Amino acid sequence: MIHFFGNQDSKVFAVQTVKELSTENSTKLHWLFGNQPNTNTASIDAFFIGPRAAMITPWSTNAVEITQNMGIDGILRIEEFTASTKDFTDFDPMISQKFERLHQDIFTIDIAPEEVVEIVDIAAYNTKEGLALNEEEVAYLENLSKKLHRKLTDSEVFGFSQVNS
Repeated sequence: MIHFFGNQDSKVFAVQTVKELSTENSTKLHWLFGNQPNTNTASIDAFFIGPRAAMITPWSTNAVEITQNMGIDGILRIEEFTASTKDFTDFDPMISQKFERLHQDIFTIDIAPEEVVEIVDIAAYNTKEGLALNEEEVAYLENLSKKLHRKLTDSEVFGFSQVNS
């Protein structure tokens, strides 16, 4: 269950809980969010910029811990959403997304994991994916594959390229 605190024209805090909030806990959250009211709605039809569903922010982790210290149990996640317009594009899509409305499924992730891909030709994969591995690194990975008696996966090769960049 998600509860919304704030003002749809400026900022909204989405609080995901395992159960309905008591009046006492709702009052505590009202205070915590700078006296922002509980909207008492299941959704808000307005444009917002906020964190991607699959990315729990460090801010959220801290906010949930604060609520636990305040004696509020059952809060899973708290995220902050800033009011936006339909045409607004000046945000980082790697960490944020634009929402046409806030609703009960904003934190739901419906992404099926992709299949594991075994890399047959590391040099060709390096070129295709633009990993910028040099010849020595490609040779190292090829030798590692032989030593392990298996092909390396796409995530292993990609991870190696990122660690060494």
